[in-house]
Amino acid sequence: MPELPEVEVVRRGLAGHVVGHIIESVAVTHPRSVRRHLEGAADLAARLSGQRVADAERRGKYLWLTFDDPDLALVVHLGMSGQMLVRQADSPVEKHAHIRATLDDGTELRFVDQRTFGGWALADLVEVDGTLVPEPVAHIARDPLDPKFDAEAVVAAIRAKRTEIKRVLLDQTVISGVGNIYADEALWRAKIHGCRTAAGLTKPALRTLLTEVEAVMGDALAAGGTSFDALYVDVNGESGYFERSLAVYGRADRPCPRCGAPIVREKFMNRSSYSCPRCQKNARPGTR
Repeated sequence: MPELPEVEVVRRGLAGHVVGHIIESVAVTHPRSVRRHLEGAADLAARLSGQRVADAERRGKYLWLTFDDPDLALVVHLGMSGQMLVRQADSPVEKHAHIRATLDDGTELRFVDQRTFGGWALADLVEVDGTLVPEPVAHIARDPLDPKFDAEAVVAAIRAKRTEIKRVLLDQTVISGVGNIYADEALWRAKIHGCRTAAGLTKPALRTLLTEVEAVMGDALAAGGTSFDALYVDVNGESGYFERSLAVYGRADRPCPRCGAPIVREKFMNRSSYSCPRCQKNARPGTR
């Protein structure tokens, strides 16, 4: 699934191509793409028609559009394969384009979703820690690229957890935006094994880890995100290329870029974790 850098790439594209334009009409051609909007497709289309897009915003992996109507937000769930593409209205329609919003400049904002795990839903805005966010996003913590991200508060929250540090990194209520790929990459950069107990890590080690989380996501963002297949693209349909710079994720049995030891793949939460057995020793809690 897309993580913070991939979602931020999409947000920036929407900010450049959609913000300031009026949605003239909306067509929904697959009911699953609006299943989170309980009032249905007709209600979503009617409420969006005539709205001017005011901004494209994000917290962690969550993306939404705001409008001149201060109480309205369109939450976009990208799921596993969702794409937000900006196309000329007369261009060929993608096979899996399930929502098409016609804009006042002759373009269409298309939601393309091959696997139909994503979708659009309208939501009310609520205030959380001084910021307006859609109600479904209210429980999501700030991410490391957020100007108001409080690293020391997050360090304290992490040290209160008596579970694996990688599991904590994936907890979106503690720190948002981090998924399997960037958790593995940040842990490798910080020389911490993902199975270390969070409470057993020192504050300096956790500060280093958070610094590396921010750094790896910043590097990925500069490269347009990580695209393992054609499903992860920006609003112009172009893939990112950070996959070329991954140090450990997906590199089982290849040499560690730092020490040369073969990268190890391990099972973790029905997924895979990748680490260096030499650089990231699975030591007992409190030894670092």
